[in-house]
Amino acid sequence: MISAKDLGSIAADRVYQWREHARNLFRSRVATGYQDGALDPVLLIPGVYETWQFLRPVADRLYALGHPIHVVPELGYNRRTVTASAELAQRYLEVCDLRSVILVTHSKGGLIGKHMMVADDHQGRIARLVAINAPFGGSILARYAPNATLRAFSPADETLVSLAANLAANDRIVSIYSRLDPLIPGGSRLEGATNIELPMVGHFRPLASRRLFEAVEESI
Repeated sequence: MISAKDLGSIAADRVYQWREHARNLFRSRVATGYQDGALDPVLLIPGVYETWQFLRPVADRLYALGHPIHVVPELGYNRRTVTASAELAQRYLEVCDLRSVILVTHSKGGLIGKHMMVADDHQGRIARLVAINAPFGGSILARYAPNATLRAFSPADETLVSLAANLAANDRIVSIYSRLDPLIPGGSRLEGATNIELPMVGHFRPLASRRLFEAVEESI
């Protein structure tokens, strides 16, 4: 049973989501001024219907620590399939000749990141994946989704089933997730990975929280 307090947090999560969507309409898809830094490079991969700007609070924190930040502008609002998006992001790593890369992702971005690690990264460019509220096991809500882009998150989806069965990269994955995520009722715990549960409610609002920043910093 969801408490009244949790319901309030879920409502606040939705407000945060739509506020960020509105703000990001006027923000660039190119991440300028983030590429210098002496530490390992970070590649941001957002969730579905998101640009990298949803991860800007995390990017600002990591850049301040000394990590160069990279994004893939061609991902746009991330409506491609997981496979196509992974190929696009991997091509970016190769063109820029990035190595020892840390993938920092949100939601669908975690699936894309794992696909890169197990199927696309033939040159071993990726060091680890830090996934925030990723639907590694899919979401039962996907069966009610109005379009194919969202129905692809069904637990029965062929790509998700294949990724879940592949455990080879899980020991290089940190899965950070909310105590209650209204969009992923089954949670984001991943077998064989480092799992960090935050005492928070929401799918989007945690992206701007101090607790999340601390968990990401510890993970990289």
